[in-house]
Amino acid sequence: MAKEINPDSYLTETDEIIFLVEEVPRKLRKLFDASTARMDLSRTQWRALVYIFRSPGLTQTELAKCLELERASTGHVIDQLEKAKYVERRSIESNRRVWTLHLMPRAIEILPFLRHEADAIYSRLLSGISSHELLPLKILFKTMLGNLED
Repeated sequence: MAKEINPDSYLTETDEIIFLVEEVPRKLRKLFDASTARMDLSRTQWRALVYIFRSPGLTQTELAKCLELERASTGHVIDQLEKAKYVERRSIESNRRVWTLHLMPRAIEILPFLRHEADAIYSRLLSGISSHELLPLKILFKTMLGNLED
């Protein structure tokens, strides 16, 4: 006789929590994609601009680490940003094979818009959550990330 299966055993409280944890970044990505699309940018391109703004002269390899992408994929992102006149590559005199990345004026002009959009999305995300609730949340996420480190 076959063992009767309890349907509740296949969807636990922990599953529901993890599903929620996964759903938040999915929806955030969707909102950011819609927001950056208004500027004809992808979310990855927006992130690249911010990293380059924060660290002018970043190399493609360094940017790839920041974006958590392969170097070739990052090269494609840079190609698109360069074509749109947001970024320029500059060679290093001591090593002509390495290029540094710098924002062009056009990119600097749109940074305030991107900052405003990000702040609006964050405000929506954190609506109804007090600053006292955010610190324990931050600690929880850091602990979870630490638990998953290799």
